[in-house]
Formats: sequence, C-alpha cells, structure tokens
Amino acid sequence: MTIEVGQVAPDFTLLDQESNSVTLSELKGKKTLIYFYPRASTPGCTIQAQGLRDSKAKLAALNVVILGISPDTPKKLTNFINKQELNFTLLADEDHAVCEKYHVWQLKKFMGKESMGVVRTSFLIDEFGNIEHIFNKFKTKDHHEVVLDYLIASNK
Repeated sequence: MTIEVGQVAPDFTLLDQESNSVTLSELKGKKTLIYFYPRASTPGCTIQAQGLRDSKAKLAALNVVILGISPDTPKKLTNFINKQELNFTLLADEDHAVCEKYHVWQLKKFMGKESMGVVRTSFLIDEFGNIEHIFNKFKTKDHHEVVLDYLIASNK
C-alpha cells in the first residue's frame, strides 16, 4: 500500500532536535511540508536543508511549516541545525517507523551495494491533515523551488 494524494496523512509523534515531542495532528490549521532525508550533515541533505532554510520566510508567508525527518538521533539533529543555522524543526525517527508509515524506507542501491534507507521524498499536508501533494522528483538543490512553485501555482 502506498500513500496517495487526498488520503489522511498518517499521524505520528517524534522527538525534535531538543528532545521535545512533536505530533503531526497538532499542526492542523497550517500546511506542513514533511521532508524525509537520509542523513544529517551529508552533502545532498545539507544542500536540501539550506534551500529550505533560505526559503523559510516565503514558505511561512504561504502558511507552511517545515518538518525534516531522518533516522538520526536528536543530538545529531542539533549539531546539523547549529552547523547549518537551520531555522526549522528536524525530527528523529531512529527506528524508522514513521519512514515506514510513509513508505519511504526502501531497499536502495548505492555503488553496487543494497541496503535499506530513506528514499528522499516530501509530503505537503493540507490544513486539515490530508496529503495535498507528494514531491518525489527533484534535485536536492532545487527541492525548495519545486515546493514553492507548486504552492504559488496552487494558491492562484
């Protein structure tokens, strides 16, 4: 079973970089961009996070909250945020249960080796808690532009 546009977003509670609990269903009333990424402080993930950091004001103006989710520990997320001066919340999915709920924990091939990991995917959740859009075709450096272009086009 996959996640599809229009369905209710699977709810979850995860710890953020400061070990505070964040629950998706408590964010209703705003749009939420949940972006799943493989690992904090790796080159692609850093570029993607920097783009979102630099677009945060534009996203906030469109009533969008950003949540980044990876299988990292809260401590690793704190280091990533501090090093990159990130201005949004990162969540620790250490047992990848939420990644599995969203079907982004998959078998990946890298340099001939197969292993389980996060397939870089973003979900836009509407104000009512439903999946509005799924972003799964983008380059890490263009991710924020793809999201903004979609939001601006859908707000006309």
